[in-house]
Amino acid sequence: MNSFEAQILTPEGPLFNGEVTGVRVPGTEGSFEVKTGHAPLISTLQPGLLVVRKTDGEELEFAVSGGLAEVHNNVLNLLAEAAEPVEKIDAERAKEAKKRAKERIMKIDKSVDTERAQKAFDRADNRIKLSMDVTVDTQTQ
Repeated sequence: MNSFEAQILTPEGPLFNGEVTGVRVPGTEGSFEVKTGHAPLISTLQPGLLVVRKTDGEELEFAVSGGLAEVHNNVLNLLAEAAEPVEKIDAERAKEAKKRAKERIMKIDKSVDTERAQKAFDRADNRIKLSMDVTVDTQTQ
């Protein structure tokens, strides 16, 4: 079986480390999949879904909010600004975060860092969308 090493790190610590057959990454220039023998690459990440395909066939899904991915010599190192398993997303908390971020964006106040507020909004919006996808998937099974 063609596999490679993948490591996913967050500021809180490691999220995943192991052998995989593929990883789908939400790159800022478009989503891409890393497979065995992938060419060397460095890419920034945008908020989106990260899918890890383990060698036993299990798929792990994570909500990521940005970061950096590097592929070199059959090793993927992914440094995420924030990431969490999709099934553990607290949708209500994400909705509140989105509401707070929107309020900060709408303020006409020089003390508000609108770029930071926009990133918080995008991160919360991504978490809400991904948590809804999990809810739909579990209801149809």
